[in-house]
Amino acid sequence: MIEWPQLIVLVIGGFAAGVINTVAGNGSAITLPLLMWVGLDPNTANATNRVGAIFQTSSAMASLPKSKRVKYLFRESYFIIPPIIIGSATGAWLAVDIPEDLMRISIGIIMIFLLITILFNPKKWLIQTDGSKNRKNIKTWFTFLGLGLYGGFIQMGFGIFFLSLAVLMAKYALRDGNIMKLFTAFIMTIPAFIIFAWSGSIAWTYGLSLALGTSLGAWVGTKKIIQHPKANAITRKVLIGVILIAIIKMFQPYLIQLL
Repeated sequence: MIEWPQLIVLVIGGFAAGVINTVAGNGSAITLPLLMWVGLDPNTANATNRVGAIFQTSSAMASLPKSKRVKYLFRESYFIIPPIIIGSATGAWLAVDIPEDLMRISIGIIMIFLLITILFNPKKWLIQTDGSKNRKNIKTWFTFLGLGLYGGFIQMGFGIFFLSLAVLMAKYALRDGNIMKLFTAFIMTIPAFIIFAWSGSIAWTYGLSLALGTSLGAWVGTKKIIQHPKANAITRKVLIGVILIAIIKMFQPYLIQLL
């Protein structure tokens, strides 16, 4: 039986996740546990989470200004969108079961390296977009194919990894990388959402409640933070907090065992 307090909690949690996903990423660290808290099994929660994602990315896209800069960044995204779509669709269809311990440890270690880079080498993250860099190469294509594969399979942390690749490898400013992330995440979410909806795996009442919150959160994040004059510095600070929480979450079961 569906209870109203559960739906209200999903809206509130969705709002927080919408802001975090828009500014940095890893909002699914909030929404997936909430969906399981209301009684969904992990697979249904993973599928239902895509409802919030599709509404969130749609809201963020609608909130962006139709400026020349935004249109330029959309065009810059065209090269990486095909591999991400292919990877996303493949990841959503994957029947293999990745061992949870392997996934947790791998993601946790990557997050630690990212945190070290942000804290001790901030110059790498607070750059301006390098317009002279040639980003249309086979290395970039396959790197974003792998990111799409991951995003289609589990989605959690996609935004953080996208921003990391956009800044550290492709040399975009954090603010520009964030706009590209919103556009790419919107496109990437569509095939995974269709696949999960077609399979009948989505719990729609919970999903739409979550979507209400994520849409509002995405609007606030896009209007009030991404377009802020100090967006790069704000995004860096939010990233530090989000990555710290992600690291703790990844290693939490092992820390509990040690204690």
